[in-house]
Amino acid sequence: MCIHQLNLLAASNNLPISNFLGKQHPIEAHHLSSICDIMEKAMVNGDTCIIRCILVVFQVVFKFFFSSQTERNRDIVRRSGLLLWQLLMAPRDQICSEIQKEVCLAISSGLNILYPGEAEINNLLKLVLTEGERNSGLSQLRDVILTNLAEQLQNNRFGSEDDDHYRLNDELLHYILKIVVRESCVLITKCQTVSKDDFQRLLSTVPAASSCLRYLMAVQNHLLSNTILIKPDDNDDSDSSLQGETLKVQELKTSILSLATQILTGCDEVLEMLQQVTTALINSDISDREQRLKGLEQITKATMLGHLLPVLLTSLMHPNLQTLTMADALMPQLVQLVLYTSQTALLLKTQSPVFSELNSSPSCAPEQKGKQLPDERMLEEKEEPGFLTGLKIPAPWAAGKTVETVHPVRDNYKFKETVHIPGARCLYLRFDNRCSSQYDYDKLVIYAGPSTNSRKVAEYGGNTLGYGSRSVLGTGWPKDLVKVEGDTVTFSFEMRSGREHNTPDKAMWGFACTVRAQESSEDVSGGLPFLVDLALGLSVLACSMLRILYNGPEITKDEETCQELLRSKLLQRCQWQVEANGVISPALTPSPSPLPLTIEEDREFTYPSDVLVPPVGHYFDLPRIRLPPGIMIKLREISGRARPQFRPSIK
Repeated sequence: MCIHQLNLLAASNNLPISNFLGKQHPIEAHHLSSICDIMEKAMVNGDTCIIRCILVVFQVVFKFFFSSQTERNRDIVRRSGLLLWQLLMAPRDQICSEIQKEVCLAISSGLNILYPGEAEINNLLKLVLTEGERNSGLSQLRDVILTNLAEQLQNNRFGSEDDDHYRLNDELLHYILKIVVRESCVLITKCQTVSKDDFQRLLSTVPAASSCLRYLMAVQNHLLSNTILIKPDDNDDSDSSLQGETLKVQELKTSILSLATQILTGCDEVLEMLQQVTTALINSDISDREQRLKGLEQITKATMLGHLLPVLLTSLMHPNLQTLTMADALMPQLVQLVLYTSQTALLLKTQSPVFSELNSSPSCAPEQKGKQLPDERMLEEKEEPGFLTGLKIPAPWAAGKTVETVHPVRDNYKFKETVHIPGARCLYLRFDNRCSSQYDYDKLVIYAGPSTNSRKVAEYGGNTLGYGSRSVLGTGWPKDLVKVEGDTVTFSFEMRSGREHNTPDKAMWGFACTVRAQESSEDVSGGLPFLVDLALGLSVLACSMLRILYNGPEITKDEETCQELLRSKLLQRCQWQVEANGVISPALTPSPSPLPLTIEEDREFTYPSDVLVPPVGHYFDLPRIRLPPGIMIKLREISGRARPQFRPSIK
């Protein structure tokens, strides 16, 4: 066990022992061969204690003391790998769970040694991902490997040397996503199928993310954080640096689009299952139906809907990801998710009055069930109240901000803090009933503004507990709300006296005050139900993507440069046709036009309402453009042609 503790300590990169072990010379091949001999003998004799110790030794050796560069070392590595797999695939009645766990840790520690090539590692991961559900050993190995990869991925920056090693390819990600979707659907289904006691136990274990879900979370956070937080190097403005940053951003966005598409597809399947289970529970007659419907939201948070989707929705609202390509690719899936979440949230929301009515009149329960319980027809009623009806949109700022000193205050203690709530007409201060200071000149001063130079509102100090001054400043610490005009208040407290030996802590408690922008002291900071919040988030993102699709591509620099030219009626006079190769060129054979023959270039022109656009392929004469005199003078100067002179005819 001493070796095991050494291995656990060495796993931390911040400890000195990690640096020490990393500098040691690798062991020779015959030493590892001797370790394998001991393992083989212990396996023959069934000595679980020796087997477990050797497995821990394997973990340390693979991590710090071995290199498989020579042919002899590779032979020993293959022998070690066979022994480990023999233990991993042994029947459950022949190997205990502790040994199986140590085998998985040994294989994970020596992953790059036992499987030196990328193809070999991918084949191993494909095996544990596809066969893990059928074999407990492979399932545990999958969990250990993915957990380690997730931890390593969180500490790496996109584009680093180890990034490709920790971030698996799209095929393996697809297998992991399928497992996560299946786990989420199974978890939601249990809300309907398990017994009452098992359902209570299930509620006590969530939200707990599986290893596959944790790895997907790590990949998503890795890509999204690097996309949002990526900043160009201000000290390097060379073309190569800018080009490299552009390529990195484009690669990141491509990876995020691929991952987001897969996650939204998986969430669509999970939401469909959630809607089915919700409808089945509503139409069922089980005794604890109300408790199961309430617990269904908590269970849903433990699935990919709670661990992956909220982070993805929030990140996709960032300007770096609000692109036309992203909107065009994700819009169909977002619309479907909005429908699923809003419908399911409405189903769950309508259950509160239903249960109260059912409990009040049990004799007519069968009749009410057919009339009042929501089903698919409810969504098609003429009056659709919507899933937000009756819900109070949370206002986190209404909960206020608490300002307080240390408790108790010490000698020479000074405290100053400013609270600013934008848009507030006035602020309301509520003080804790334990507020006190030793003497009345150990006081708190309140200012209506951002500094102590602002208008003084009030000052409080002292105590009524019979210590120090045995009195309070003015009317004492306020028991009612204190109103401060404006949106900013400053607190300044100073402990000027020294603490006397007989003064207890309660007489030097200091102060605590809650600042709100409204007079009500009720707690209005509660959040929305999870599915309602999810439906709102999806709706906001869908509207943002719709705006991007409506606006179309961004204006290019060339278009900005040519704005004046594009607005010119002289250019608009040309009729354009699209050639077979996609090139746009002026039409050569215009047809008659019903428009006036002359348009002033410097005046606004509106097409007549009775003029219809001709069919595609037919062209007509646009009016002749009468250019302003200034332009005509410049054209004549450039061309060298003078204005024609008209002489009166002599009769």
